[in-house]
Amino acid sequence: MAEQRYRIEGMDCADCALKIEKGVRQLEGVERVELNFSTALLTIDGQVSKQAVQKRVEQLGYRLLEDAPAAASGKMEGFLPGLFRYLLTSRETRLALLGGGLIGVSFLLAAFGWQGWLVTVLQLAALVLAGYPVARSAVMNLWINRDFNMNFLMTVAAIGAVVIGEYPEAASLIFLFAIAEALEGYSAERARRSIRHLTELAPQTALRLTERGEEQIPVENLRIGDRVIIPAGERIPTDGVVRSGHGAVNQAPITGESLPVPKSAGDEVFAGSINGSTVLEVEVTRLAADNTLNRIIRLVEEAQASKAPAQRFVDQFARYYTPAMLVLAVLVAVIPPLLFGQPLLNLPDGTRGWLYRGLALLVIGCPCALVISTPVTVVSAIAAGAQKGVLFKGGSFLEALSRVKAVAFDKTGTLTSGMPVVTTYRAVDCADGGDCEKCQDVLALACALERRSQHPLAQAVVQAAVERGLENRYPPAERVSALNGIGLQGKINGQTATIGSHRLFEVEHPHSDELCRWVESAESLGQTTMLVCDGERVRGYLAVSDSLRPESEQVIARLKHMGVEPVMLTGDNPAAAQSVAGKVGLQQFHAGLLPEDKTRLIQELRTNYPAVAMVGDGINDTPALAAATVGIAMGGAASAQAMETADVVLMSEGLNRLPFAMRLARLARRIIRQNIAFSLITKAIFILLALAGWTTMWMAVLADMGVSLLVTFNGMRPLALRDENERPQG
Repeated sequence: MAEQRYRIEGMDCADCALKIEKGVRQLEGVERVELNFSTALLTIDGQVSKQAVQKRVEQLGYRLLEDAPAAASGKMEGFLPGLFRYLLTSRETRLALLGGGLIGVSFLLAAFGWQGWLVTVLQLAALVLAGYPVARSAVMNLWINRDFNMNFLMTVAAIGAVVIGEYPEAASLIFLFAIAEALEGYSAERARRSIRHLTELAPQTALRLTERGEEQIPVENLRIGDRVIIPAGERIPTDGVVRSGHGAVNQAPITGESLPVPKSAGDEVFAGSINGSTVLEVEVTRLAADNTLNRIIRLVEEAQASKAPAQRFVDQFARYYTPAMLVLAVLVAVIPPLLFGQPLLNLPDGTRGWLYRGLALLVIGCPCALVISTPVTVVSAIAAGAQKGVLFKGGSFLEALSRVKAVAFDKTGTLTSGMPVVTTYRAVDCADGGDCEKCQDVLALACALERRSQHPLAQAVVQAAVERGLENRYPPAERVSALNGIGLQGKINGQTATIGSHRLFEVEHPHSDELCRWVESAESLGQTTMLVCDGERVRGYLAVSDSLRPESEQVIARLKHMGVEPVMLTGDNPAAAQSVAGKVGLQQFHAGLLPEDKTRLIQELRTNYPAVAMVGDGINDTPALAAATVGIAMGGAASAQAMETADVVLMSEGLNRLPFAMRLARLARRIIRQNIAFSLITKAIFILLALAGWTTMWMAVLADMGVSLLVTFNGMRPLALRDENERPQG
């Protein structure tokens, strides 16, 4: 199946997206169709021509564009200038503006005492001009999708107003509705631009080094291994490794870090970050389609397609609400005159007849404010998170994080720096306790087992061996296997060698009481120990120490202030766990855990708290991340696995963004609740006013337009949320 991607213009609420999806899905050859209202991207799988899709979209009243990357637009223009430009871009809004001008002229003539046929003609002309696109969309949607939409309700209301002689009402109703739709569409477009801004971060070309010198080429033509020059002050076009030069790089667009990060040969850089004041030579490590920035963009777009539970509720509610309002309007217009002798038409004394009240109910039945209340908030929150270095995989995870009351942390690499160093290594038959040949042999044997492991403790062992020139004393172990999270086993020179925790060796490898005392002494200092066996006997032990992340204590304090209970889950020994817990201010911690133990404890926490988050590196803690309500991976900018594993990704290498992510999620949840409640209460009030005959159709449109704009602007508040770690500008 061929995939086609297009951008849709003219959508003002999520109901528009549902209507287009339904219409396009009926085309012959379409296997799958998905329209993301938040990004306005239409994705189609199947054998269907662009012309057929374009015709169907235009029949429904919208415009189809090729999915081209948005051009860099710099600073967003002001609301009113942007709105004026937006109103002039489509035929529908130009016709509405022309109709509004005719209405204004008719009202002006009436104010000067002209009550003749010219006023009526101007008002009917305005109704036709502004109402034609609305009525056409209503009829085509009814014909194609077999359902009623907002345009249908407004068309029926306008025709009814003409039937009872309310020409000014009919013209004003349609004009205000068209302008309201345009305002909502423009507001939604401004929210979308906060996401499209991500696509503007990386340059479109790169300066590649060749044998003949330098050449400017499109970024998509870069290949892994190419070398590119990054001039001072320019954005980095690709993920890569610095090969020459040194300086500071602003990674804020990717990781959200507030300060530039020093870079020198061997350090990784990301597409979209900004080079400092020196020239860097960078070797490409990922193709353009797979670089960190493009992975972020894909994740954000996919996140918009994942609806929050509140949004699914609203969509379901609106599906029944609109036809229910149509039925109620008919009953209100018909039953009182038929059964109770009430007037059908307006009376000469100005009393509203029940037909008018029914028509007013049709106008009030427009669910715009309700259906736009949630998606705009979700879009803004996910975009705000992405701009600050926090990726939410979807609205459901955003909402879930807002309910979290307990956060479980892995220790190594999460609360600690994840860069441990070997502090002690000793052989059981070492006579003087120094760095003798037998002790070095223990380190060399451990290095052979750990060579292929990516665990921070393994890397510390290998680094210690390399620094002492011991890395090649033994060949790398073969057929290495993990021992349930507490050790490794492999073949070295035909012998089955083992490295693992004291707990493992207590069960499987007998050793002396003296070695136990050495190990327990190291663990009492908060160090992590590993014992080594060559297949015949236990050879000795190593002790490793890890430094605490500088932000860990502050992050734990902020979470407690937010009413969140922090818990540490670690496979390390109890003494090391207690040392770290005491330094960061943790009351709850569990040590000596296997992966299944972490999963079990997460499940126990979920029975005591409404929602539980797990923070880890996204790889070793996969079972626990999956068991939690929300799995949070940190350091995602450098790890494709972390991006794929977790529900929420902290792009920077640290915990600083975690409190911000939780504040953002809670703010989004509050706004969604506010918007839904405000929309429903306003609807209920105007339904009562319409039944009492105390409101007009154009007042109902103004109210609906006002509520829609208010919930839209309220939904964009997450974009302004600041991180407490950010430094004030200026």
